[in-house]
Amino acid sequence: MSWLTNTVIQPSNTAQQLKYSLIRREPTVTMAEHLHARNDALKTNGFTFNGISTQINITPRGSDWYFTVCAVMTVSSIVFVGMGLRKPRTHRVFHYITASITMVAAIAYFTMGANLGWAPTEVEFHRRDHEVAGNYREIFYVRYIDWFITTPLLLMDLLLTAGMPWPTVLYVILVDEIMIVTGLVGALVTTSYKWGYFTIGCVALVYIVYQLAWEARIHANHVGPDVGRVFLWCGSLTAVVWILYPIAWGVCEGGNLISPDSEAVFYGILDIIAKPVFGAILLFGHRNIDPARLGLRIRDVNERIVPEGPNVKPGQQRNAGNVNAPEGSTSA
Repeated sequence: MSWLTNTVIQPSNTAQQLKYSLIRREPTVTMAEHLHARNDALKTNGFTFNGISTQINITPRGSDWYFTVCAVMTVSSIVFVGMGLRKPRTHRVFHYITASITMVAAIAYFTMGANLGWAPTEVEFHRRDHEVAGNYREIFYVRYIDWFITTPLLLMDLLLTAGMPWPTVLYVILVDEIMIVTGLVGALVTTSYKWGYFTIGCVALVYIVYQLAWEARIHANHVGPDVGRVFLWCGSLTAVVWILYPIAWGVCEGGNLISPDSEAVFYGILDIIAKPVFGAILLFGHRNIDPARLGLRIRDVNERIVPEGPNVKPGQQRNAGNVNAPEGSTSA
């Protein structure tokens, strides 16, 4: 019986391990920590460019935010293209323009999330706050490449909705390109001369806002109340949001007042409103508007050119209703 007593009284190693496992809790890993651990973009691509290292740069949180905005832009692009596929090919111009805006933005935000597309720039103002302390700040020039492509498309969405003349559309786009280029040059300049470029960009912005608030609004109301209403929604949204961009530039690239992570959130929120939100409102408003009313008559493959009539099918004659008209003649 001694062997039985020893077996009952002395716990086995397995029982002891079970007891210890119940007492000692293994550390749990949240989903956010898991995703954070998987994002090694900053470690992979680093903060050194052409032998210059930045001290003021994004953290993994900023990188995660950039990837989040990239996902928003990507989903928006898919939705906008899908909405366009439900329309005739002659009615997809605004869907394709709007989807192109978010497509380009998605690529730009992926690049920034991967910590690419930036240049080290010496700051004009040196701060004591540890988040913006240092000599070199990370400036994402890819953001300006995005704007150089997408802001003209945004203006085309608005100005074509208003039925503006093509010379005016092209001139406003030129002024917009000046605004973006001066913003980029100012961001990369290390001296106080950057504020000269900033001023030029602000003057260009004032002209663009004037065109949206006055000239284009009058044209849109002349086309029809439904067109005027859509333009009022989208034009007002664009004017208000675009006015906030110089403020963001002033506290980020210009004044070095807020950290690159805060810069990412500031610009990211503005871009989400200015692109996916803007696009959703615009396309919803265009759902019952024929582009031909806006001077955007587009001929499909089974239609004749405009002199024969906009909706004449092959084999039909424009004067088919005049039975007495000789072949090849035209009615008065």
